[in-house]
Amino acid sequence: MNNSHKERISLARKVMCHEANSISETAKYLNESFSDAIDILRKTNSKVIVTGIGKSGHLGKRIAATLSSTGTPTAYLHPSEAVHGDLGIHQSGDPIIFLSNSGTTPELLFLEPILRERKSKIIGILGKSPSPLSKVVDVVIEANVASEADPLGIVPTSSCAVASSLADALASVLMHEKKFTKTDYMKTHPAGQLGKNLLFKVCDVMIPKNEVAILSETSCMKNTMIKMTEFPLGVACIERNSNLIGIITDGDLRRSFTKFKSLDDITAGQVMTENFEYISPKARLGDALEKMEKRDSPISVLPVVENANNLLGIVRIHDIYSPAKNT
Repeated sequence: MNNSHKERISLARKVMCHEANSISETAKYLNESFSDAIDILRKTNSKVIVTGIGKSGHLGKRIAATLSSTGTPTAYLHPSEAVHGDLGIHQSGDPIIFLSNSGTTPELLFLEPILRERKSKIIGILGKSPSPLSKVVDVVIEANVASEADPLGIVPTSSCAVASSLADALASVLMHEKKFTKTDYMKTHPAGQLGKNLLFKVCDVMIPKNEVAILSETSCMKNTMIKMTEFPLGVACIERNSNLIGIITDGDLRRSFTKFKSLDDITAGQVMTENFEYISPKARLGDALEKMEKRDSPISVLPVVENANNLLGIVRIHDIYSPAKNT
C-alpha cells in the first residue's frame, strides 16, 4: 500500500472513530428527557412530524422513514414550505420533532407558536442547549458534540451522526414498547431483500426434488459426478428407501480426492455428509439465510425437508437473493 492510500485510509478511520466517540459520549449523558420524548411519541393517535432545514432537513427525511417503517407513522415537513400551505399535513395534536444543530434556526422559531396553537408537543433534538429553541420546546434531547469530524471542523459530520443515532434510539425503544415484530416489519417492507427475507417462505423459491441430483448410498463416484453434472446445483442428495440420509456438495467431492487414494471403489455413502443442515419448507427466507451464514463455515445450499427426512427439494443462497423464479 503506497503512502497516498495509507493517508486516505488513516483520515477515513479518524473521521469514523471521531463520530463513534461522539455517539458514545452522547449515550453516557442520556437522561429522563429521552424517556419524556418517548411518552410524547407513544401517546399520539395520529402521526409524528419531523422538521428541520439544511442538513437537519435531509436527516429529518431519513428519520421520518425509519420511524414510519418501524410502527410510528411519521412525515417530514419542510419548515419554510409549512407556512406556505404544507402545514396542511399537520393535524391538531400531532407531536413535532425539531432538528437543529445550532438551536437558533429561525424557520423553526417562527413555526413554534403556530404549532402551539395546534396543541402540539414539541421535542427538540438540539446541538446547543441552552439556546433559543431549547427554551420553547417541551423536551430537549441534547445532541451537542465537542467538535465535528471533518478536516475543517465545521461540516455537520459528528453532529449529524449523533442526531441520527438518537433518532434510531427513539425508534428502537418505540419498537420495543409497542412490541413491534418481524411480521409487522414485513408489512411495511414487501419489496427489497429485507421484505423477501420476511415475506417469502422457502417453499416459494426452492428447487423441487425432481430437479435435484438424487442418488443411493451405494452409487459409485463416477455416477455421482455424472448426476451432479446433469443437475449442476452444487449438491446431490443421498436417499435410502426414499428417506434423506446425507448430502454431497461440490466441496465434499473436492475433499474426497485428497481423502482417498482412488475413487474407483468408493461409494456416495462414504463421501456424503450425514450431519447436514436442513430447513423446513414453511421457514422464511431470512431463517434459511441465517442458517447458512451464521456458522463457523458458511454454506450455500440447504435440503428442504419435512417430517425429518422427507426431501422436497433444495434452496440455495442464490435462490434467496434472486427469488424471482417461483414468486
